[in-house]
Amino acid sequence: MMGDPRKQKKKYVAPKKPFDSDRFEQELQLIGTYGLRNKRELWKHRTILSHYRRNARQMQALAQSEREQQERELVTKLTRIGILTTEPTLDNILDLTLEDLLERRLQTIVFRKGLASSMHHSRQLVAHGHIALDGARVNTPQRIITAAEEERLQYTTKSALNDMSHPARIAASDAATRGPAKPFEEGDGFERRGRPERGRPERKRPEPKRPESAEPVTNADLAPSGEEKHE
Repeated sequence: MMGDPRKQKKKYVAPKKPFDSDRFEQELQLIGTYGLRNKRELWKHRTILSHYRRNARQMQALAQSEREQQERELVTKLTRIGILTTEPTLDNILDLTLEDLLERRLQTIVFRKGLASSMHHSRQLVAHGHIALDGARVNTPQRIITAAEEERLQYTTKSALNDMSHPARIAASDAATRGPAKPFEEGDGFERRGRPERGRPERKRPEPKRPESAEPVTNADLAPSGEEKHE
């Protein structure tokens, strides 16, 4: 009899404060900007970044002779991934942000290269098997792409998007030419639901008019059963 299957470990650390309005707004903004599926994807990348920064802090506490090899390995890894683009030092590793890591996702790079018209379209192309790396299909949107692999990303050979006249290719080229979309601001001709204002005044329902000849009914006009007397 074989043993129990290996128990998978949680790959992310949930926030300590579950109800934080400032963090909610920041997470929702990042999810919408980078087309993430849920907050767990965001927490996984945040946990990976925290591991890099924690290793850098631990190395700073060591002597120069002891940390030299470990620092070189960490800096080489982050430079190869493309996260560390400035001077390769431990201080610059501590200055890395979550956006620096999210920019190296396969979904983000496919959109930046002009292969998709939006972040959500990029995720759809990756999940449906239209993107290939060195001729091999890759369908993991959260995969971290190195700087060398970025140049070798393309459409798969059997993908219909290899045709330049495909509507998705035309939309992707238009999005690359147009650049990033302008954020929505209040007062630019749109209502809260995103519909254009028509310039017509709001229509109000007329109030029912009471007949002028009607006289109020008094208690003397009512029958014992509560009905009005008819003469």
